[in-house]
Order: sequence, then C-alpha cells, then structure tokens
Amino acid sequence: MTCDRDRRRLSGALFATPMVAGLAGCDRDPEHTVEDVSRLDRIEVDGILRPTSTEAVSAALARDRSPISIGGGRYSMGGQTASPGSLHLDMRGMNRLLHLDIERRRVRVQAGMRWRDLQRLIDPHDLSVAIMQSFSNFTIGGSASVNCHGRYVGKGPMANSILGLRMVAADGRVHALDRATEPALFHAAIGGYGGLGVITELELQLDRNQRIAREAEFVALEDYPAWFRERVQAHTADGEAVLHNADLAPPHFDRPLAITWRATDAPLTRDERLIPEDLDYSRDQNLIWAASELPFGDAVRDRKLTRRQLEERPVVWRNREASLDADALEPRTRSLSTYLLQEYFIPIERFAAFAAELRRILIAHDVNALNVSIRHSPAEPGTLLGWAKREVFSFVLYYKQRAARWADNASAVWTRQLIDAALANGGRYYLPYRLHATPAQFLRAYPEADAFATLKATIDPQRRFRNRLWDTYLPR
Repeated sequence: MTCDRDRRRLSGALFATPMVAGLAGCDRDPEHTVEDVSRLDRIEVDGILRPTSTEAVSAALARDRSPISIGGGRYSMGGQTASPGSLHLDMRGMNRLLHLDIERRRVRVQAGMRWRDLQRLIDPHDLSVAIMQSFSNFTIGGSASVNCHGRYVGKGPMANSILGLRMVAADGRVHALDRATEPALFHAAIGGYGGLGVITELELQLDRNQRIAREAEFVALEDYPAWFRERVQAHTADGEAVLHNADLAPPHFDRPLAITWRATDAPLTRDERLIPEDLDYSRDQNLIWAASELPFGDAVRDRKLTRRQLEERPVVWRNREASLDADALEPRTRSLSTYLLQEYFIPIERFAAFAAELRRILIAHDVNALNVSIRHSPAEPGTLLGWAKREVFSFVLYYKQRAARWADNASAVWTRQLIDAALANGGRYYLPYRLHATPAQFLRAYPEADAFATLKATIDPQRRFRNRLWDTYLPR
C-alpha cells in the first residue's frame, strides 16, 4: 500500500492544514495480533498499519476497502481497539504537535500523541492539560474516543475541553468538526469508540500550570456528598480546588479517604516539573501485590499508603501530579493474574443507595478489589453517548482477577449485578472495559445507541469501522 507524501504550512483557520506536517506516510506491520493491557484477549487481524498523517489515513481508507479497527495506547480492556479480520490502524506514529497558541491556551495535536508527550511540550510555557485521566500514558485520540475524565474539579468529561477535531470517514473523506460544523457528528465521534471514523487531529483548550498542595482526611460515607459540596465543589469557581477524589478501601468500603489538591502559594516540597519517565516502579508493584495477595494485605496498604497520604502535605506543580505513570500500577507479570477497571456513573441523589449495593456485591462475591475511587462530574448532555447526562459521582473499581477464562466468567456474574444496581439508581456504566454487560443492559444504559446506529449507517454504510464493542452491542 502506498501513501501520499507532502508538506503544508499552517493557515489561520481551525484544522486547515498542519503547522509543519512532516512527511505523511504509513508502514504495514507483518504482525497480525492485537492485545490490550489486560492481556486477556488476542485478536487476530488482517494486518497492522501505522500511519503518520491524516493524509496517509485518508489514502489508506480510500484505497483499501477492508474493515477497519483503531488503536492507540490499548488501555481499554475488552477488545474496543480491534475486530477479527480487520485492518488495524495503530495511531501511535501520529504523535506530532501541530500548533500551540500560548496566549489563548490552545493546542492542536495529532491523535496518537500521549498526554505525557504533550505535557513535555507545554510545561515550559506554564500550561497544563485541562482534562485528562489520572495517568499520562494514554493517547489523546483514544482519550477522546472514550470521552475520558479525571480528577479535575468542575471539569467533567474531556468533551468539555475539545474545541475541534479532524476525522477520516470510511470513504477517505476528511471531516473538520466542531460545535458549529457538523455538530451531530462532532458530538457522536467523541465517546464513539472508533465506530464512525478515525480521529486524526484534535484542538484542545489548555489551563495554566500552578502549584497545588495535597490534603487528605477520612469522611463518613453517608456524609460524603454534603462534605464534597461544602469543601470541594463550593471552591470550583475560585479555582482553589483543582483535583479531587475519594478512595474506598477493602474490606468494608465504608470510609472514604478524601484527597484534594488545592491551589497554593506555599513553597514546593518537590522541585521537579514532571515525573521523570522510565522510573523503576518495582516498589509500587510489590506493594500492590502484597496488598492484594497476602493475608495482612489491608494492613500493608494502611501502613504504606493511607498513612502517608494522611500525614504528608506535598506541594508540587500541577503538571507533576498530572504526569503519573500507569507503570506504577502495572503488575510484574499478567501471566497468572491481571488488574482491571470498571466504572459506574450515579446521579448525585442516589450516591448512598448505590454505594450500599456496591459494598454488598463486592463483599458477597469476595472481589479482590484494591480500591474504589470516587470522582465527580457536572452534567455534560452534549455528547451522543455521554455518561454524564446529569450531574454524577463516578465509582472507579480497580480489582485483580486470575488470568483465566473461568475467572473472567465469574467476574461477569457480579459485574452484571453492579450494572443492574447502577441502572436501578438511574446511572450508567462505562464502556472501555470488559464486555460483560448483556445487550439489554447496554441498551438500558445507552438508549442513544439507536441514534448512533442511524448516524453510522449514514457515514459508514458498509460498517467498515469495527471493534468488539460494536460487534457485540451494535450488530447489523
């Protein structure tokens, strides 16, 4: 397969052309297997293509009529990046900065760039990513495709920071999308899991970098929503509260450890602007192993992690805290066990009811949960498959299971119970993880899937854009 090569210069219009496009191209990889971070599935694809420009993606789709799947960092956990027999686009070669407007705090990047790479480029200008996950390893395009969120107080989903994007459709046509230009397609592509086209470039709103100080305290579970409103949410407008989450720890999951990072003028306790890459995280990995495997694991967690968070008061740059590396959570091996995530979005008024059901189900099934992290999001009703149609608390479950089919089947049982609990409380579950939901549960959680399917039939009538998520829940 050949790919056109050309250079273009930036014009003033949004997504007109790249600032310095470099050489457009693509490389075909002889490998035919795609795996995600969970290591639970190996999906055989027809081939792997590594494009380096929007033009290369456009040319590839116009010349090759194969089914297409799309992957970035491959941190999803249920086959959302691949489909059997598809031509897989590995987007990680599309990692260039295209334009940076320091004064207006805007940046335009290729979709395969990692957050950590963007942080390295904007930190010298005292700029910060506005919304991203808690860890910096993810690709920006992949984050938009799942409409990620993080701990950013008052910010909500990533959609709130996306100003525009370029997406290549099944016929090779390049669509420049924003809230005014093809808004329906724009709002469907964000959180669309690669079902409508290939997001190749994004323009994002940035924030300023600042010093932040951490504080932590235990809060009674029944008091947490009111505590959050008074101590965190009330300080959104003045910018004091920057990051927040609360952790529920096993075995009882009944006492949130509320962790807030607030803006401060206090002296730094750590001078580094970003966490260095390629650090040795063996100590962290050993701690997680001990907490999840040893009989006294809960005591290890309390002594080595919880007490430190309660006693230490670090003051760091926002960019440093935002540059956390997922390797700190990665096990030494996934051959015997694997670490997985789930997430549930619950209306504010149903917090206590769902928390009680969550505790009951996890304890009843003896789930090897490392923790449950609670975050908050304001309503974001714009995206088609959005998970925050109303103001929600999210419950992020981080757990460990054996890397065997029987273990995954056992997890499916209690996962469906958690999904039912979320649905019964007017909530939704998050789609980047194991595909344990039944089709009926999926449609109850995302009734907008019918509108998504209608839009897909218009822009991708041959159903070229495939992955196991859409193969499972959006059949022909």
